[in-house]
Amino acid sequence: MISRIDLRGKALPEGGALRDLLPRAEFDVAAALEKVRPICEDVHHRGTAALIEYAEKFDGVTLEQVRVPAEALEKALAELDPAVRAALEESIRRARIVHANQRRSEHTTQVVPGGTVTEKWVPVDRVGLYAPGGRSVYPSSVVMNVVPAQEAGVESLALASPPQAEFGGLPHPTILAACALLGVDEVYAAGGAQAVAMFAYGTEECTPANMVTGPGNIWVAAAKRYFTGKIGIDAEAGPTEIAILADSTADPVHVAADLISQAEHDPMAAAVLVTDSAALAEAVEAELETQVAVAKHIDDRIKPALAGEQSAIVLVDSLEDGLKVVNAYGAEHLEIQTADAAALAARVRNAGAVFVGPWAPVSLGDYCAGSNHVLPTGGCACHSSGLSVQSFLRGIHIVDYTRDALAEVTHHVVTLAEAEDLPAHGAALKARFGWKVPQA
Repeated sequence: MISRIDLRGKALPEGGALRDLLPRAEFDVAAALEKVRPICEDVHHRGTAALIEYAEKFDGVTLEQVRVPAEALEKALAELDPAVRAALEESIRRARIVHANQRRSEHTTQVVPGGTVTEKWVPVDRVGLYAPGGRSVYPSSVVMNVVPAQEAGVESLALASPPQAEFGGLPHPTILAACALLGVDEVYAAGGAQAVAMFAYGTEECTPANMVTGPGNIWVAAAKRYFTGKIGIDAEAGPTEIAILADSTADPVHVAADLISQAEHDPMAAAVLVTDSAALAEAVEAELETQVAVAKHIDDRIKPALAGEQSAIVLVDSLEDGLKVVNAYGAEHLEIQTADAAALAARVRNAGAVFVGPWAPVSLGDYCAGSNHVLPTGGCACHSSGLSVQSFLRGIHIVDYTRDALAEVTHHVVTLAEAEDLPAHGAALKARFGWKVPQA
């Protein structure tokens, strides 16, 4: 059901050489880019008409308009299962607690007497948020995108989610209800690359956004790459992944359940166990057989994901080697299930989010830990962060110098300008002092 990679009895290579030994899903965004290019440009030129046409082609629905009516949002919230509403409200509450503490404050530094640099943080004006609607429906992703944007102070938020034939061409009602709970009233029935293009270019119904965030399939990722430079993006999200670093103290029932929890997302989802215990590996393999047999999405998601080249049990000689492996892998979600989990977790350098010990499973982070579940995939955790308030803020430096403060440093500026053969840079200062360089 799941393959093994045995790294025992050998010195582990460093960096990229170690990454090459580890499982990873193939995710060719470059190839997809050429397929989404004409879709994006069609939306550019035909706007809403193109979106309506793609809704019929890709989603099997006939739309009269793309924007979701306000009454549909109200109806979805009114009809939402009370238990689901309570769970979403608690998810929102916890996410607000965490994200409110991420707010940045303005800070002024006095560099020299009379010379200051102030860094202020300004939110993006308008953000387009994407909520997937393919194999599964993710109201939790609405929460994870909207809350940090709101806490950052973004004034204009719009959300897109694919139209569903089952619901008369509207996005799934739990998506709409989550939007209503969060106060997002600008919602569009649009999916895939065309939704990203709608936010990037704007249409008759939707004004352009400065930034697009949210997870999606390879077509969404490709569209984000296509528009990079024109709009800001959070990341090119690839297939979801979990890595678990575990020793002989880990409960194989927990480990297997957590691997399956990620595998049920998608047949390309990655489930990786790194352990120094052959006995645990065998016990987890046996548990996978038992638990998968009674799971829901067995043949279309879980089995292909576990059997795919992106998933494996990786055997290592020691937890030190295991730590090297998970740092090289850079998982979206990393669980540490070892005797001293907190100490090992503190040494992790590359992960989207780290889950410490047996009582902090990834599923908690997906919904109600308070953390954000929009995280870097495909090893991007070695250079990128998950979605946060900071994602929606721009730092602006405000430089304020008096005449005397400028005079004191002019000779250095002129010297550096001339060293770079940019004499006009120096002249811009000389002009302020009668074309003479003030004496230091």
